[in-house]
Amino acid sequence: MPIDIHVLLVLVPVILIAITVHEFSHAWAANRLGDPTARLEGRLTLNPMAHLDPIGTLCLFIANFGWGRPVPVDNRNFKHPLRDDMLVSACGPLSNLFTALVLGMALQFLGEYSLLSHRSYPYELLRLGLIINLTLCFFNLIPLYPLDGSHILKGLLPEGMVPGYERISSYSPFILLGLVALGPIFQVSLLGNILWPPVRFFAGLFTSVL
Repeated sequence: MPIDIHVLLVLVPVILIAITVHEFSHAWAANRLGDPTARLEGRLTLNPMAHLDPIGTLCLFIANFGWGRPVPVDNRNFKHPLRDDMLVSACGPLSNLFTALVLGMALQFLGEYSLLSHRSYPYELLRLGLIINLTLCFFNLIPLYPLDGSHILKGLLPEGMVPGYERISSYSPFILLGLVALGPIFQVSLLGNILWPPVRFFAGLFTSVL
């Protein structure tokens, strides 16, 4: 199947920016809260090459499902391990939500003043950037380990429930894999059905010119 060069010219920068912003935000938050591990390993940077996971990036192009290289975090360096781990985890999805907001505002402004022609390359960059950042945000909020949502949920649970939740979390990667793998079998995107409603809502909230 031939590669559509135009699609790649849009997808590559959009995916690089979304993953880089996400992982950098984790590293920044961890460093601010007292854990220098990511900074010492060169992850406190906006250089995309520091954050890409080869297999995760390949999967983004093949299956529209992927990931960046996880930012190393040592909870022992935090003053409040559960709370601070939750905050570090939340910063990744929040950074993608904020990026989507900025892109949506740019689309709205340029569209209203006819400074951006429909289906032009800049339009597609902004449009796809908005969608991918929202998708990455809400995908990572799914409360299944190792996604950020699992750390956020753990931080919100009463302390006595945390050990039990951690035991259950050991099965989470298999549940997540099942959600991805069962889609083609049943000819329905299970992850898409979970993610598309909030993505569509926030895309409409951030701009009206999609």
